[in-house]
Amino acid sequence: MKRDDIRHGGGGPLEIEAEDGAGTGAPPSDKVKQGWLLKPENKDDERSIDEKKKRTMFTSMRKICCAKYSVTVRSVVVVGILAALITLIVKLAQRSRHHVHPSVPDNYTTALHQALFFFNAQRSGKLPKYNNVSWRGDSCLSDGNSNTKNLIGGYYDGGDASKFSFPASFAITMLSWSVIEYSAKYAALGELDHVKGIIKWGTDYLLNTFNSSAADSIFNVVADVRGGDDTDSSGGGDQEKTRNCWIRPEDIDHPRTGQECYNCPALAAEMASALASASIVFKDNTNYSKKLVHGADLLFKFANKGQGAKYTGSADASSPIYNSTGFWDEFLWGGSWLYLATGNLSYLQLVTNPDLGAHGKVLWTDPKNRVLSWDNKHAGAFLLLSRLRLFLNYGYPYEEMLRTYHSQIDETMCSYLPVFTSFNRTKGGLIQLNNGRPRPLQYVVYAAFLAQLYSDYVDAISAPGWHCGSNFYPTEELRRFARTQIDYIIGKNPRGISYIVGFGERFPQQVHHRGASIPKNKIKYGCKGGLKWRDSKKPNPNIIVGAMVAGPDEHDNFQDVRSNYNYTEPTLAGNAGLVAALVALSTGNPAGVDKNSMFYAVPPLPSPPPPPPSPWIP
Repeated sequence: MKRDDIRHGGGGPLEIEAEDGAGTGAPPSDKVKQGWLLKPENKDDERSIDEKKKRTMFTSMRKICCAKYSVTVRSVVVVGILAALITLIVKLAQRSRHHVHPSVPDNYTTALHQALFFFNAQRSGKLPKYNNVSWRGDSCLSDGNSNTKNLIGGYYDGGDASKFSFPASFAITMLSWSVIEYSAKYAALGELDHVKGIIKWGTDYLLNTFNSSAADSIFNVVADVRGGDDTDSSGGGDQEKTRNCWIRPEDIDHPRTGQECYNCPALAAEMASALASASIVFKDNTNYSKKLVHGADLLFKFANKGQGAKYTGSADASSPIYNSTGFWDEFLWGGSWLYLATGNLSYLQLVTNPDLGAHGKVLWTDPKNRVLSWDNKHAGAFLLLSRLRLFLNYGYPYEEMLRTYHSQIDETMCSYLPVFTSFNRTKGGLIQLNNGRPRPLQYVVYAAFLAQLYSDYVDAISAPGWHCGSNFYPTEELRRFARTQIDYIIGKNPRGISYIVGFGERFPQQVHHRGASIPKNKIKYGCKGGLKWRDSKKPNPNIIVGAMVAGPDEHDNFQDVRSNYNYTEPTLAGNAGLVAALVALSTGNPAGVDKNSMFYAVPPLPSPPPPPPSPWIP
């Protein structure tokens, strides 16, 4: 299907155009927004009645008390002093207990500091002096396509020295989203500059994977940079060679060329999401933010050329490991972020086109669409677009699709609750979002983030909860879900082990990671020479602090075996979700989300036109 085949409500091809219209629109009242979630019935609110009864009873008792007793001024003063002393003593005791027995949110804060540190250990290229990972050094300084692209830098995806643009872009997008929503929390914890540096290290690399300085269009992107020791002549495909090559990235001293892709719409749309979301993070750095927006626009146009083709491994020459199973979720995801980054209504028209559901099947009630991951962005896009409906007033013609997306995210939140059977749980309580397949934790952390974030959205409009069918659930149910899942990961599980390296007393010792498992001893091990460290039964000589491993199986069992990556390998995408969930759950001032920064580029909306009249029936 060609791009012109999707048309907006007014007819004609839907193109991305410059937007300079502005106007004013009165936002719906809080009562109206609450009604979207509460679905009030035509009867008195029982809570309001109870509150009135309580106030009436309190007033009556106060009159009786005042009639029966007269209190002298001296008595009032004495009582006030005693009350102040008692309050002071209670507060001091609470503070003392808090110091001796840290609360659960303190665990989230500690884990957050560590989870961010993992990205320092994954850096490729010339490392900054502040990297602070003693066993890491400069690596792969010859990456690039000769005389065309400089591919030095970026992040290694997991336990090897490969760099994949797809999961790295998703990780950057999710980190950026968490910063936009919770920048005040990051700042209060002293991590705002750190996380912004992590994002910029990634976006700087992505800008080098295509011609980001082109005026209007590009023709290819780099999907990945792979390979270890070029002397390896073992049989098998590239993926098998990579897995059988156990070498420190610092010991790779030969040039590595990137795998270029000329037809990879989902990859390009995901890269556009990363740059567009990061442009909001760096909105105060005007030149860099504009550079990111321009790159995102180029990538989205490149992705849009192939929007009619189903995105599979055969449709592009990208990675054999990271291929999206569909394009339309990245299309929805990328278009949403570009609208927020630019305020250009053409992007909003794209992602709220009523035909999109029929063409892309993005609104199917497939349980997979409720699981946010590097491969499936439906749930993330639904929540992002629901944010527009909750905090802004779009009206016709956007309201219909925004309401549909909002309904989808409501159903997604319902599916996370244990009272429903959408997903199984292990006996230890871990939700099985990938249906018992390996590497479950990457999916769990994103669900925890979405649940906590949506609860903060609902709180921001002063609504106490949302509906699942005819049943009402308070937002505390979402927060409880997020807490229990993250608590499982940090140690509250049948094995009593933390799946974040360095957190707590018990955590994985044989992480599937080349740099962490090979000692930094000035000896250069080739692909085959390093296998002795992969197969060693001893703990890794280097602790990769903050790495979240792949996780247990569906029976809560975990094998701390270095060679089994299905249990012990960490990834960029997994840790980005962990960081997002932890900062959302952490306590601090101010609590809740930043409602406005997301919309910094969105201009005042024109007054919505009335909907078309109903057809005349004689």
